[in-house]
Amino acid sequence: MHTAEVAGTSSSGLLDSVVHIGRFTAVMYKPHYVLYGVLWVLALEGTAALVSQPDSAWHPTGATVLRIVVVAFVLLYLRMVDEQKDLDYDRVHNPDRLLVTGAISATELRAAMAAIAIGAIAASLTLSVISALMIAAVLAYGLALWGLERLSETIRTDIMANLAVTYPVQLLVTAYVVLSAADTGEVHATWKTASVALIFAGGFLQFEFARKTFRTPRTDEHFYSNALGATGSTAFGLLCAAVAAATDIALVQPWTYPSAQAMVAWVPLALLALPIWGAVKFARGSKPDYPVLPAVLFILTLYIVLIVQAITLT
Repeated sequence: MHTAEVAGTSSSGLLDSVVHIGRFTAVMYKPHYVLYGVLWVLALEGTAALVSQPDSAWHPTGATVLRIVVVAFVLLYLRMVDEQKDLDYDRVHNPDRLLVTGAISATELRAAMAAIAIGAIAASLTLSVISALMIAAVLAYGLALWGLERLSETIRTDIMANLAVTYPVQLLVTAYVVLSAADTGEVHATWKTASVALIFAGGFLQFEFARKTFRTPRTDEHFYSNALGATGSTAFGLLCAAVAAATDIALVQPWTYPSAQAMVAWVPLALLALPIWGAVKFARGSKPDYPVLPAVLFILTLYIVLIVQAITLT
């Protein structure tokens, strides 16, 4: 084969891989995932700034925008990790997934992951060394989870054990945003800043439990209700939502603001009506799966309210 033909074949293969990765991103990384990442970073940084330096106005900066971009790409990276580590499960329960059907290869996913990792670390390094180290920790933990699930049947099959080892990646992303923001001056590092993580843990976990709760046991699939029962899984989700709202109220202290601002500060408590609505709908309804919409509305609305608080309460 001539050199030109080799080069042409190589270019064609590269273009095909880019198309495959683009299709994977479009199918498996929907716009609402990006929206979630944007709101997460803004709400987290804003709330951390509000509770750690309440006398200083907070507003997004260029560093904030860069953190949003990094987190958005890292969430895609983690989605790619999940696609590979869940391959055996997906062959049975999600046979239309792109990796299962061969629409994208594991090699292509790993190449994309490497590119994302290099870009995320390099971009974070322009913010600070701590930022680069923290995002590297997130990326490394994602790979470690993949290894743990391959080595441990308990972690693969026991959903509560799996949650115990997989959820910390969310905490690492939270730590990345907060520590990076502290390094670039948007946030002061205090015990209150660290406590903000409880708001986001509660918000996410109430959604996580809502989407994996079923009325009756489904032992062939991974549901929290298999381990806790439908009532127990529902109750834990409500508890997580209550922790998120109560932590925000305790840190922001609405009673210290004038009446107009206090109304904004109390809103997270009112938002608990959403997960309660979901629980009541599930208890009174006949559908086997838990209604996810109230949980989605709670987490997205909570983050929007946190951003409004950060802007208006300083």
